[in-house]
Amino acid sequence: MQQVPVSLWTLVAGIVVTAISIWIGQNHTLMPVQASLQAPLVDGFFNVMFTIAIALFLVVEGTIVLFLIQFRRRPGDDTDGVRVEGNVPLEVFWTAIPTVIVLLLGIYSVDVFNRMGGFEPAGHPHSAAHVAHMPGTALAATLSDTSQATVAPTIAPTIGIGASPQTLNKPADLVVDVKGIQYAWIFNYPDSGITSGELHIPVGADVQLNLSAQDVIHSFWVPNFRLKQDALPGIPTELRFVATKPGTYPVVCAELCGGYHGSMRTQVIVHTPEEYDSWRTENQIAQQQNLNQVVAINPAHLSTSEFLAPHTHDMGISAATLESVVMSH
Repeated sequence: MQQVPVSLWTLVAGIVVTAISIWIGQNHTLMPVQASLQAPLVDGFFNVMFTIAIALFLVVEGTIVLFLIQFRRRPGDDTDGVRVEGNVPLEVFWTAIPTVIVLLLGIYSVDVFNRMGGFEPAGHPHSAAHVAHMPGTALAATLSDTSQATVAPTIAPTIGIGASPQTLNKPADLVVDVKGIQYAWIFNYPDSGITSGELHIPVGADVQLNLSAQDVIHSFWVPNFRLKQDALPGIPTELRFVATKPGTYPVVCAELCGGYHGSMRTQVIVHTPEEYDSWRTENQIAQQQNLNQVVAINPAHLSTSEFLAPHTHDMGISAATLESVVMSH
């Protein structure tokens, strides 16, 4: 019986490994549902890397298993193994191939970063309303910061994900100021004066988030959008994106920011345009009523937590979070 050449076995193995890697790399369910215009770009890059990783895993682990079987010690064989010297062509091959892969992935990642807007967050309007009316409490200062919507915006250089090549030099449809504090996210809408503990946006709108931090570094991460950006004290950062699917998606702080970091979660609610207009109208009316109630109260007789308690529900902040923030400051 004629023996099959090693080169033919290698070709067949290569075809099988390639087919399996491509199928798994394109049909896995590791990522959450895509909900932004940027998500397919990130997923495409991830799928390529995952495909390559699967191929490398099959080649390396398959070779190990093959060698375990082929070169296992037979019963009664106490001789030394065959002395193996270096193989220069093989060493060049397994050095050159990974080098080429890494270079190509680097070029691909830069292209994805550019198409997402990573090269264009240079300078955009940011709310300059940062005046505290209740000194001595960081949360109170933050609420005061985010409640001032009439102050003219300032132009500040930023880092992060800005305008894509398609939206370059075009203003965003919706601008939201986002402040991270220990341990909550505060969202202020300068165009309407709404302050919320949840992010509400219309589907299909070009949204710009101006990120900042009150105390320590936080990281604003929406897994379904495939977007993550640090919020830095004193340094403005930005996220600009387009949501493509209505729904409710988690917002997670991805930077260890203190003892209650794990509870620093909220959600982004993507509305239809009609639902968003209704939400904005309802909240403008509700917050105006709350403002009238606050003006009628004499805060001198109330503790900070008592003074802010009526407004925590509207902002989406739990009482426990409020109390922890007040005590920590």
